[in-house]
Amino acid sequence: MSASDKIKNAADKAKGAVKEGAGKVTGNKRLEAEGKADKAKGDVKQAGEHVKDAFKD
Repeated sequence: MSASDKIKNAADKAKGAVKEGAGKVTGNKRLEAEGKADKAKGDVKQAGEHVKDAFKD
């Protein structure tokens, strides 16, 4: 996994956490759901990168 991929995945997860937290605080369910989706997207991308790394070795 390249460093730029790690940074992008971490940014997706962080963005999702911020959105989710803001949604919870404001009671905005749509924003909270978007945040959860962004976090999941970052997790899936990260898992995919780990799989690719495993097959490189």
